[in-house]
Amino acid sequence: MASVNKQSVREEAERIQSEFNKLSANKKISSESMVLFQSMLILINLLISIFLERTTNKNNKNSSKPSSQTEKDESSVTLPGTNGKGKSETTTTAYNTRTIESVTVLEVTQCDVCGQDLTKTVCEHHERRTKIDIIFEKVVEHVDVEVKHCSSCDATVKGAFPIDMPGPLQYGNGLKAYIINLIVCQMISLNRVQKLIKTIIGEILAEATILKFVLRLHQALERWEAVAIEELLKSQAMHVDETSLRVDKKNCWIHVCSSGNTTLKLLHRKRGSAAIDDINIIPRYSGVIIHDCWSSYLMYNNCDHGLCGSHLTRELTHAIESNGYSWAENMKALLIETCKEISSRKEKNLH
Repeated sequence: MASVNKQSVREEAERIQSEFNKLSANKKISSESMVLFQSMLILINLLISIFLERTTNKNNKNSSKPSSQTEKDESSVTLPGTNGKGKSETTTTAYNTRTIESVTVLEVTQCDVCGQDLTKTVCEHHERRTKIDIIFEKVVEHVDVEVKHCSSCDATVKGAFPIDMPGPLQYGNGLKAYIINLIVCQMISLNRVQKLIKTIIGEILAEATILKFVLRLHQALERWEAVAIEELLKSQAMHVDETSLRVDKKNCWIHVCSSGNTTLKLLHRKRGSAAIDDINIIPRYSGVIIHDCWSSYLMYNNCDHGLCGSHLTRELTHAIESNGYSWAENMKALLIETCKEISSRKEKNLH
């Protein structure tokens, strides 16, 4: 399709409208013809809007396709010089790490120009260079309990092992946390995790052992999940979304519900209302859910609905690029300025 000058098409339509208005004001057109031409001009403007919209290519900056690829949000809290989105990551150091720092002083004993002995010369100042390195340290803790024979009752008695050492061999919380981070946060495969751990501790852990660490974390978070759901149900506004994730070579969906500092992600095989009903958070919610106008969310009348500002901004960008609507420009500017204003507040709300 040949390229079309959108500006000239719009200007030509406005010129025809202006000429028509002048003829109508001078009463050079009959009332019947005026109604007919007015209807035709409305139809022409509608067709132009549809045509220009269809000839304007949609991308991640002016539409919701795909929603995961958006430009950097200027209102987000990021570190200077970074391109990351959202809030800054925590900088808290893990509790089971330690820093070993040493200082080595290299003395000057002779002048490298004239050879003068400088052994007894007072040092004026020091110039420092620093090297930071990581050394993985394997910590093995053996606990031996005494075993004694009672001469009175002929019984064999042994001491009590610590409660966190129920078997002959167990792994510490530091190793478990590192493995869980690799699998859950870094999404590294089991095989690669096994090889990485072997290079650190010299032993290969079975897949069942690694998966048991994840399962125990899931069980430990069960109570937190129940509390998080109750907090979400009590909140005035809740953001909801979904994104795909492949599990065992099958496409699944992560359903996200968030409000304030609480973010809950639940995995389900399906994406639509069947998954929403199974998760059973939105069907019980009475506040306002903020979403991307997906039809499955709009099916629920027990709550109010609000549209995602990022999606609205991109759709407004498309309306501006295709038709040059001034109302779209004003609305986009209002949304962006409002977002920046809210992001600068501690409470993060309009009130």
